[in-house]
Amino acid sequence: MTWFWYFLIYSFIGFLIEVCYVRVIGETKRDRKCRLFLPICPVYGLGALGLLLLPKEIQQTPWLLFPAAVVICTGVEWLTGLFYEKVFRVCFWDYSHLPLHLGRHACLRFALYWGVLALLIYYLLHPWVTWLVMHIPVWLAPPVAALLLVDTLLTAALLRRTRDTGVLRWYLCLARRRTA
Repeated sequence: MTWFWYFLIYSFIGFLIEVCYVRVIGETKRDRKCRLFLPICPVYGLGALGLLLLPKEIQQTPWLLFPAAVVICTGVEWLTGLFYEKVFRVCFWDYSHLPLHLGRHACLRFALYWGVLALLIYYLLHPWVTWLVMHIPVWLAPPVAALLLVDTLLTAALLRRTRDTGVLRWYLCLARRRTA
C-alpha cells in the first residue's frame, strides 16, 4: 500500500503546485485538477513513482537525479497527456505554442521544471511523505481506493461524453448560485 499512498500524496501535492503556479503566472484556467471530486493531478503521482523506482545511487546523487528526472517525468507527462487525449478524449495541457515541444504534451521548459521539482521533492519533501505514509492506518486504504476508483470511472465517463475538461469544475456553478 505504500506505493498507493505515494501516488495519491504526490498527485495531491501536484495539484497544489499547479494551483500555485497558475496563480503566480495569472492564467485564466485556475482549476488544475484532473478528477471530478478528488483534488489530484495523477501525472505528478506517476512521475514521483517513476523517480522512486530509480536505483538508490541515482536518487542520492543530485547531478544524476536531475537528468533522470527530466527524462522520466517528461516521458510520464507525454504518455499521460497522450492517454488523456486517446482514452478520455480531452487535452489537459498543450505545449504546442512553446519552443522545443514534443507534440503537445511535453516541452523543454517543463522538462527542466521536472528536474528541479524532483530535487526538491526527493531531498526536502520525501522524508516527510515517507513518515506520513508509515502512519496511515491500514483500514483507510480500501475506502480511499474505492473512492479513487469511483471518481476515476465517473471522470472518464464525463470526459469521454463531453470532451470538455470544464465538466470537472462543477463546484463553480454552486459558488455562482450562492453569490446570486
